Parts: sequence; C-alpha cells; structure tokens
Amino acid sequence: MDQGDGSAGISSGGLLLRRWREEDLPALLRAYDDPAMRRWLDTQVSGAEGATRWLETRRTEWAAGTRFAFAVTESGRDGEPLGNVVLKRPDPGNGRAEVGYWTTAPARGRGVASRALTALTDWAFTNFAEQGLLRLELLHQVDNGASCRVAEKCGYALARVIPALPPDYPLDGHVHEREAPGAALRRRVDHRAEAAGTGGGRASRR
Repeated sequence: MDQGDGSAGISSGGLLLRRWREEDLPALLRAYDDPAMRRWLDTQVSGAEGATRWLETRRTEWAAGTRFAFAVTESGRDGEPLGNVVLKRPDPGNGRAEVGYWTTAPARGRGVASRALTALTDWAFTNFAEQGLLRLELLHQVDNGASCRVAEKCGYALARVIPALPPDYPLDGHVHEREAPGAALRRRVDHRAEAAGTGGGRASRR
C-alpha cells in the first residue's frame, strides 16, 4: 500500500484509491442519481456546475489538510469510480478524525465498501501517526444496517448512540470507533504507571 500523502493513490485489496479528477464528474453525477444516495447522504450533487463545485471543494479541503476524499476504482484498471471514501480532520490536534464512504449501485454486494474502508483506515493511522491520530469514528443513521455491518467488519465497534436532531437528523445515529494500533496498550501502560505512582497520579502525591 502506498503510505505517502495519498496523492499517488492507495492500492489495497484489489482496489485503487486515488484523488478525484475532472473526467470522473459524469460518473459522480450518475452515482448521486441513485435513490440510495439521496436517502443516506446529507450532501447532494446535481448538474454539471454542482459536480464542478463538489470537486473544487474536495481540492480545497485536501490542500488545507482537513479532508481527504478518494475515488475508489479497481486496481490495474483505474476506470469509472466504484465509490468514495473520505478522511475528515477538521481539528488535526485533537487525536480524532472521522471516516465516511459511499458506493455506486453496481459496486454493492462485492465487498467494495469494506475493502476501501480498510485501506483508508490503514493509510490514515500510518500517515498521521506522528501527528497524534489515535481514533477514527464512523457515523451513520440507526436504520442504515448496511453501514453498521461494514463498520463492524472493518473493526469499528459501536461506541454510542447519539439522539436524533429533527428535522435534519430525524432518527438516532450510531457512532462506531476504531483505535490506532497500540492505542489500547498505551492506555493500559499509562494506567498502570499512574497506579504505581510514576505518572503524576495520587500515589505519587504530586
């Protein structure tokens, strides 16, 4: 897997994750014309101007380092996108980020979502480890069972339920989380050190 900044693409699980391009815009519009996309996604894209704005926004976010959106294609073919995966880091200093994804209708049932999310997850934890990325979150509406299954398959455990906020969010939401490799072990070590009086806790009287 390419572990750089993602500009050259991420190859994993028979898929290539790469940056979106102008030639992808017709496929983007076809994807957003799908009823499932209109049901589950907050952001909607329609018309050539809307697609162009969507692409320009993704480029601006990438340059700012706050959001990294990848078109998902098949390795070795780099044809029409099968979906989109995204890493959102609006506050890079807090150790958390959010992931999201969608797949086109022809790509569903082929494991594309889980393979792409796994590739994005591995890339994110590797690429931003030195910047302190400790946890990734995945959010979806409570009745989106497919997203729940993808999250669990990719190691994102259900962490909590967030209440509905009508009218924009009429139903409760699930928050799934996955920790960076070694994060749980570091937490246990820190806890033991504090209990032993070496971490500034009560036993050290500091």
